[in-house]
Amino acid sequence: MKDLFIFLLLLPALSYAQLQVSHHTQNPKEHFAIVDDTGTAGILYDAADEILVQRSAAFLAGDIEKVTGKKPDIFSSKGQTPKRIIIIGSIDNSPLIRQLIAAKKLNVDAIRSQWERFIIQTVKKPFRGIDEALVIVGSDKRGAAYGVFTLSEKIGVSPWYWWADAPVKKSEELFIKKERYVSKAPSVKYRGIFLNDEAPALRNWAEEQFGGFNHQFYEKIFELILRNKGNYLWPAMWRPAVFATDDPENARLADEYGIVISTTHHEPMMRYHEEWSRYKGGDWNYETNKEKLTEFWKEGIKRMGDRESVVTLGMRGDGDEAMTEETAVGLMKTIIADQRKIITEVTGKPIEATPQVWALYKEVQDYYDKGMRVDDDILILFCDDNWGNVRILPKKEDLDHPGGYGMYYHFDFVGGPVSYRWINVTQIERVWEQMNLAYQWGVQDLWIVNVGDLKPMELPISFFLDFAWDAEGIDAEDLPSYYVKWTEQQFGSEYAAEIAGILALSTKYSARRTPEMLKPDTYSLSHNREADQIIEEYQQLLAQSKVIYHKLPESHKAAYYQLVHFPIEISSNLNEMYVAAGKNQLYGRQSRASTNYYADQVKEKFFKDAELIQYYHENLAGGKWNHMMSQTHIGYTNWNNPPVNKMPEVSYIQTPTAAALGYVVEHGPSSRWSPGGLYSRSFSSFDPINDQQYYIEIFNRGLDPLNYTVRTDNDWIELSSESGTVQFEDKVYVSVNWDKAPAGQESGELVIAGVGQEFRVKVPIRNDLPEATGFVENNGVVSIEAPHFTQKIDSRDISWTVIPNMGRTNAAITVEPANSDRQVPGENTPRLEYTFTIFNEGDLSIDTYLSPTLNYQKNEGLKYAIAIDDEAPQIINVHEGDEKPDWEYPDWWNNSVTDHIRIRQSTHKAVKAGQHTLKIWMVDPGVVFQKFVIDAGGLQPSYLGPPESVYREGVR
Repeated sequence: MKDLFIFLLLLPALSYAQLQVSHHTQNPKEHFAIVDDTGTAGILYDAADEILVQRSAAFLAGDIEKVTGKKPDIFSSKGQTPKRIIIIGSIDNSPLIRQLIAAKKLNVDAIRSQWERFIIQTVKKPFRGIDEALVIVGSDKRGAAYGVFTLSEKIGVSPWYWWADAPVKKSEELFIKKERYVSKAPSVKYRGIFLNDEAPALRNWAEEQFGGFNHQFYEKIFELILRNKGNYLWPAMWRPAVFATDDPENARLADEYGIVISTTHHEPMMRYHEEWSRYKGGDWNYETNKEKLTEFWKEGIKRMGDRESVVTLGMRGDGDEAMTEETAVGLMKTIIADQRKIITEVTGKPIEATPQVWALYKEVQDYYDKGMRVDDDILILFCDDNWGNVRILPKKEDLDHPGGYGMYYHFDFVGGPVSYRWINVTQIERVWEQMNLAYQWGVQDLWIVNVGDLKPMELPISFFLDFAWDAEGIDAEDLPSYYVKWTEQQFGSEYAAEIAGILALSTKYSARRTPEMLKPDTYSLSHNREADQIIEEYQQLLAQSKVIYHKLPESHKAAYYQLVHFPIEISSNLNEMYVAAGKNQLYGRQSRASTNYYADQVKEKFFKDAELIQYYHENLAGGKWNHMMSQTHIGYTNWNNPPVNKMPEVSYIQTPTAAALGYVVEHGPSSRWSPGGLYSRSFSSFDPINDQQYYIEIFNRGLDPLNYTVRTDNDWIELSSESGTVQFEDKVYVSVNWDKAPAGQESGELVIAGVGQEFRVKVPIRNDLPEATGFVENNGVVSIEAPHFTQKIDSRDISWTVIPNMGRTNAAITVEPANSDRQVPGENTPRLEYTFTIFNEGDLSIDTYLSPTLNYQKNEGLKYAIAIDDEAPQIINVHEGDEKPDWEYPDWWNNSVTDHIRIRQSTHKAVKAGQHTLKIWMVDPGVVFQKFVIDAGGLQPSYLGPPESVYREGVR
């Protein structure tokens, strides 16, 4: 954890553009005063401009007031303005802006006729009676709004000021440096969110706050999207919600706000799923009910009118299901052709004038895979697998499709193998890797992400929309700095680095396995101290978070609690509950006296979960977020959520009164009779390179206190304690003093005694190891984190890129560009090398831990190559055997999204003892390496795999 904090602090902060705002100035000539001791600049827009520009002016005035307490006056004509003003306008619709251009006081050539760009600059004497103006000019209405909200963010108003209670940075004065700021063109044309799976949390919250999903609710959504530089929305659509008819103001105001409205992948022609049942049109079947469906769809296009929209084409079955059992390409082509005729007929415009999208969600992708293509003007929307893994990308020969490509991504999902809907479990590092992959493969026209209830997903929403806005401005190395930027935006700079580190680890931990999928046996209780390590990591993170929370001013605490602290506190508690349940089950089988204690712990943690949620609902921000955390998350037995949280099953045992001694040897040989080191008679070997410290866990099997001793006659064996009294269990740590230890392979002995029982345990040592370099074997295992290469070899056009913090344990590594061609492994092709040492000759197996990337190229599978030393490279197909598609929920896919990893194994024969080099070649781009585990016969099962091996300098 310490290393990550140091890493974060060493990296430069990521910045958007170079807009410089200050709260005081030493040189007034270099700064435009928004607010100073002489007064407040007015805000001027033209009444002839778009309504969004007028709204943006009002938002800016409100934001300046939030910061300074002084609200600028707003003017729609220049007659009565003060001498210092802020002018807001769009090039094509603002006479004020056109006057400045005609007078050559404003040059907009850099953004004219472009999509959503803006310029911010000062102009001397723009009009008679005005001394100076700060001009925010957009290439279009949204460009002007983005310019305004960029300034708002810089003066200290977070996009999440309302939705997360992010505090506003207060200042009596505001200045902006007099320079010309020209925005980039957005990387992706349409950038938006999908409110989905909204019951019970978001729906009940909206009902309580606004009376439902009405225009008061959606105005808050529209503003949030704009402040995050988005422009696109799939509205909430779970029954009974219908965006267009529940409140007629919804659609009208969306257009005023410049939000492009579309419908989801299974709601064609601007009609919502719930509407068909209200319409009572009969079967949702185009072959048997074409007339009614045509009538239904026509009304959707009529209702759309001239409002900015993207029309979903095609058809799926009623209720987000497959349309037919087979892939009916001919029928799908007919449906789309007929829908396009309806659009042309109703709008009276050429079909190309109405943006359209065909979504390849789940089984619909099969149409595309079998060769179906659509007209040139239709945008093709690819999809992930509902778990953040891109399913398909365009082939290079298809990149010139004029309609372009989009991606539907998920932070939330209802479906198999188990729904995840409660808190954020998405690492922005994985979002970057997958969406960077998509972007480099030409998916640059529409990015839409399922955000569930919205509220728990603040960080990944910001990142997704920021990355869509400037995909080429955020590289892998910038990701740690993004956390800093985002925390500065919410909380200011004082604790930003510490909070950034906490957030990075919090999302890493929650992404290892979704809360809904946690089980008592998820993390190993027997190997690698894994379960206890998980709990310790959470407790350390929670302690750090508490320190920050108590340092923050009162104005910051509500935002910090919901954005940072609550997910850590409740996840820590949840993991403690499941580990306690695992111990209850295991210790019950071992007849431990602590069995009942851990049953009580499970109960305590279960009810604490409810208490934390109650605090979130009733106390946080005065009850503002009531219902938002009400999604059930404990007790899943299938894909669907249980109606209520259900505590894990626990067992109670009838414990004898008399104390009785039991013990477990860490790293003791396991067998049928001594699983997990129970009553093992020997440790695994100790050696001076690994300098192991193992424990004996002594446990009581009775109610009376257990007095025990641990003794040895070997002066080179060191014990953390030699006696104790234990009610439940105690650990005695065993290590070796190598200055006293005998040479060669020897064995000492411990004697464990108590209540008339005595057990002897061998302590074998190996004090004759040869020189070792690189990663060193520890009792038959070498574990290597993928970014910790000894050497990397790049080619002229392809290089290895470390993605900091990505994955389950350390970080990840892949190649850039992500759209590189397949490589044949060779001396000069990209590869990674890792030096390691083993101590015995024999066969090795290597488990390569990979991010669960899908076969997005739709070929025989993505590949990499592996070898030890001068072996011929083995070509490993990551997707070998993946015959069924993910939407049929095959085991290979269920396992990869459950564990958030894919493990591929290779075997290597008769590898001699000594130093070796593991070589990994890039074959296909998109393969993301997290870890390598070399099994020389000692590997034990665990969720995360063994911790990284000791590294000996010499080659690295």
